Amino acid sequence: MSDVMGSEIPSGYNVYHSGSDVQQHSYYGSYHNVVGGHPHHPHSAASGQYQWMYSLVDSSRVSTFLISMLLIVYGSFRSLNMEQEAKEKLKEEDSSAHGDNVQTLDTMQALCLPLGASISLLVMFFFFDSMQMLFAICTAIIAAIALAFLLLPMCQYILRPCTEKRKVSFGFCGRFTIPELVSFFLSVSIVCVWILTGHWLLMDAMGMGLCVAFIAFVRLPSLKVSTLLLMGLLIYDVFWVFFSSYIFNSNVMVRVATRPADNPVGVMAKRFHMNSFTGSREPPKLSLPGKLIFPSVNNTGHFSMLGLGDVVMPGLLLCFVLRYDAYKRAQLNSLEAGVPPPNQLNRITYFHCSLIGYFFGLLTATVSSEVFKAAQPALLYLVPFTLLPLLTMAYIKGDLRRMWSEPFITSSVPKHLEV
Repeated sequence: MSDVMGSEIPSGYNVYHSGSDVQQHSYYGSYHNVVGGHPHHPHSAASGQYQWMYSLVDSSRVSTFLISMLLIVYGSFRSLNMEQEAKEKLKEEDSSAHGDNVQTLDTMQALCLPLGASISLLVMFFFFDSMQMLFAICTAIIAAIALAFLLLPMCQYILRPCTEKRKVSFGFCGRFTIPELVSFFLSVSIVCVWILTGHWLLMDAMGMGLCVAFIAFVRLPSLKVSTLLLMGLLIYDVFWVFFSSYIFNSNVMVRVATRPADNPVGVMAKRFHMNSFTGSREPPKLSLPGKLIFPSVNNTGHFSMLGLGDVVMPGLLLCFVLRYDAYKRAQLNSLEAGVPPPNQLNRITYFHCSLIGYFFGLLTATVSSEVFKAAQPALLYLVPFTLLPLLTMAYIKGDLRRMWSEPFITSSVPKHLEV
């Protein structure tokens, strides 16, 4: 989605699909089914009835499931680690200022975010041609910063033996460690190569960085805010996929999502008459990194796509429940001895419950798109499958009232607290 962190993650990329044309990427379903073509299946028409079963085990589908869940898990644990590090710094340093740059959404922001996403979607629908250069440049800058955040732990692990914690000063820009500089250099290099080539793998890397950074730096304070946000985005997703064509005589989400942007290199070369710099070959148009693309290994030209919003928004909920699981575990460990051990139900954490729900939601969306041969907004399935099991489990455990309003209040904890 787009407006919480100011990043241009186009709202039209909320729908996941598979297909055979890389430009038709806003459906959750097969491209040839949407446009009326014939499935590229080698078997007879009878076996075509079971094509959706074969598509579930296609390499592009498997990659979609694995990568999306890994991004949510990694982003959630990264956020939890950042929160714990911030608490340790506050204990060590006698300072009232918080050192983290985390954005916590309140109720009003959760209610306004779908409205803001709709406005940004309409702006891109009506003014994309005149603002596509701005969209491409802003996306490249934000993606470079997010990708540097994604690469930082790897650089810290590799360079730790030789750099320790030395920082290099860049004047008013601040002081940075060697791993931070290396990760930023790598991310800028990847973005530059993507601008020159438009390769899908580099776009995927940028999209993964955006997902992890969004999940790590944006937090939901309670189950109430989480529910309002996800329900609002579900309505937003369903409206713009199913009903926008009745108002605007065109599917707004599909139209925005299928528009590639002009390459800034080519535009600048034409403006300053530097065609010799680009040569006879035109720089490729850029498909903005608002989705993850997974080509099929077995079926040439076939691919699956997942919108970043379908990773980020459920990921924010899973990040919240992971933090709550850690909070309850810490509260339980602080109790005195003699607390009875948890039963089998309480051994299942909220994070595991929501992650399993996300998997089945994605699976249901995949099956629905193949069975009904129609565009399917992924959040229509992901939100109920993640939110309803969580609410049910919280009610059974007796945590619903606390999680709904103020889950992280450090008050006196009763001895019968469950985990």
